[in-house]
Amino acid sequence: MITNIFITELNNHDVQELWFQQDGATCHTARSTIDLLKDTFGDRLISRFGPVNWPPRSWDLTPLDYFLWGYVKSLVYADKPQTLDHLEDNIRRVIADIRPQMLEKVIENWTSRLDYIRASRCSPMPEVIFKM
Repeated sequence: MITNIFITELNNHDVQELWFQQDGATCHTARSTIDLLKDTFGDRLISRFGPVNWPPRSWDLTPLDYFLWGYVKSLVYADKPQTLDHLEDNIRRVIADIRPQMLEKVIENWTSRLDYIRASRCSPMPEVIFKM
């Protein structure tokens, strides 16, 4: 997927300043995957075993973890897809329906979290209520 779809699509855009961030899932951090991403992004790779080691499952730092995946998953599985084609259609539809305004709000929220972390010098965040 990375070679056939993602990298091919990147070649259609100016991505010289683009950073790539991924979670620490084992399948995402295989040596061949990391090598390919390093070749593509150089030092602008945020990943386990990459040049910039992003904390895995750090919901307070990673918008993908604390919001986007849960949001997408809730909509993709809302009608309980029974076939792979149905699942793929749902994924494509949900991703296509994400509006820039929503992502802008997510980034604003993320930026405020980073500001809080910087101000607290990475100390614990007692004001944050962790829900299970």
